[in-house]
Amino acid sequence: QVQLVESGGGLVQAGGSLRLSCAASGLIFSINAMGWYRQTPGKQRELVAIVTSKGSTNYADSVKGRFTISRDNAKNTVYLQLDSLKPEDTAVYYCNANVATISFQSSDYWGQGTQVTVSS
Repeated sequence: QVQLVESGGGLVQAGGSLRLSCAASGLIFSINAMGWYRQTPGKQRELVAIVTSKGSTNYADSVKGRFTISRDNAKNTVYLQLDSLKPEDTAVYYCNANVATISFQSSDYWGQGTQVTVSS
């Protein structure tokens, strides 16, 4: 019913920048919170940043001051600007959205993941 499609990952040197995008489509009535998570092999998926429908944001301590989350409600899209990247930011980044469908059922949806690799 709802699809999240991510783009923007890649390989970058330490200190560099990337911008991730995630567009939601399908039978959407409204989108509540949207966020980005990341996961490395053998570790649990962790929250990176989240933005509410009203624009309030929250960040993991490890990315505060370096990453910026934003959203375009008209496009059902969430962005993550990654600046001052460090090798420890290397992970698969997943988009998440809490979506109310046209049948007024709310569920969490996930993107397919996009690889971010930061070389030292």
